[in-house]
Amino acid sequence: MNPGWYDDPDSKASLRYWNGVEWTEDRRPKPPSPATAAGPRSEKDLLTTLLLAVLVGPLGVHRFYVGKAGTGVLHLLTFGALGIWTLIDIIMIVVGNFTDNQRLPIKR
Repeated sequence: MNPGWYDDPDSKASLRYWNGVEWTEDRRPKPPSPATAAGPRSEKDLLTTLLLAVLVGPLGVHRFYVGKAGTGVLHLLTFGALGIWTLIDIIMIVVGNFTDNQRLPIKR
């Protein structure tokens, strides 16, 4: 292994320097990964949510998919408030402001 910074074999939260022969005592914290830096995200798929909203939006299927059963039923009963609510949901999904039932943003 070439000299450099590698995952610390003793700690998952830090990097440790390998001098080419042995591990040194030099350690530093791992930088946050892009996914961690962005915060937690929903496990629901953005493309699936968008397709459901576009294809069967007035039925509220996309809201059932992300776990929002209560508003899904309202969406179904009002036929997506005659399409206006559905249009708002589609815009929110596209711009990345749509959340699941735990208020986590839908992942990209």
